[in-house]
Amino acid sequence: MNTRRNLIGGLGAGVLGLAALGSLGIAADRQPQPRQGDGRFPNPTLFTHQGRKVEFYRDLLRGKVVVLNMMYASCGRNCPTATANLRKVQQMLGDRVGREIFMYSITLQPELDQPHHLQEYVDKFHIGPGWEYLTGDPQDILELRYALGFYDVDPIVDGNQLTHTGMVRIGNEPIGRWTMAPALTDPEHILSAINHVDHRVELTGWGMQQPS
Repeated sequence: MNTRRNLIGGLGAGVLGLAALGSLGIAADRQPQPRQGDGRFPNPTLFTHQGRKVEFYRDLLRGKVVVLNMMYASCGRNCPTATANLRKVQQMLGDRVGREIFMYSITLQPELDQPHHLQEYVDKFHIGPGWEYLTGDPQDILELRYALGFYDVDPIVDGNQLTHTGMVRIGNEPIGRWTMAPALTDPEHILSAINHVDHRVELTGWGMQQPS
């Protein structure tokens, strides 16, 4: 079973060629120093697409199995496809979403994506319950991006926001088991990665529900 530390350290191998994503080799003067929620994750105040005020670690992450990705409402390339894939995953998970599995999408453009913009995005893509879109202070979002491994050691690559929309981070916070999956892969592959970190799911059957 991979711990979060071991996983992030091993992300140098990368999935689908994202060799440096999640590596800890970034220069110290470029990496934000987050306000800690539990010694591993920051705990900034965020706002959901419904305008609800939440604390990242205490309200959204602690004690849960989570699926996280980064996006922005004006993204016209990776984000719509990634959202469509994750929407299929949400359908496959059925009533596990919001009860056993919690899905979060964090904007990369918090200065532009206010809660009502994210609500419009949710409505556009018919996002169901149990999947929340999040915005907040730009510095807090930057800290979260680094803490969750959505960055590249190359500053030029890291400056391209599309670089950070291509992966999904999946984790079981209580047991410290984390992995990543490409956001643009088949939804079945993302579902398998979710089931892999969720120790409640037996190896046979995988708890899959087909979308209606």
